[in-house]
Amino acid sequence: MNELKKRYPRTLSSGANNTVIAISETEAGKLFTGDTRSDIGSESEKMKFANSINDLVVKFIRLDILHNDSEMLVMERLYPMDFRAYEYEKRELWFEVFLSELEELHKAGFVHRDISRPSDMPGQKFDNVFLTNTGFRLIDVGISALRNQVSTKLFDRFVERESEEMEDFRKYILSR
Repeated sequence: MNELKKRYPRTLSSGANNTVIAISETEAGKLFTGDTRSDIGSESEKMKFANSINDLVVKFIRLDILHNDSEMLVMERLYPMDFRAYEYEKRELWFEVFLSELEELHKAGFVHRDISRPSDMPGQKFDNVFLTNTGFRLIDVGISALRNQVSTKLFDRFVERESEEMEDFRKYILSR
């Protein structure tokens, strides 16, 4: 039987494990319920690491609590735009910048690991990539990896898989 998730006011999205709510015009909160201290701590550390390299990953702001029942990772609120409203040449340029910034993160020791959703996951194939007024941005670093926390072989495998996903993403945004 399908269990209904708790509905929060100002919900922006709800994934397999978390709900994201609007806190203000500039902040969004990813909610963690239950004993999630390691999850929220790990995700915030990966987000802060990526933020120290470039602006590709959504900005970490703080950890907080919502109504004494949910821990919350507070991040910048992004306003996604539809890339299909823009010319092929602009999309191509945005993709090249995106790829360059992603490669910069890889060199620094961060891999996102969730650019393309697995086919058995609900949602759109590239739900974790937003086009904003500053270009493509990444959200949801929950399964991201840092090189210093995994073996070199595993990190390299993650980067290789992400590179394959980037080719799929390039085709997706340029063929629409």
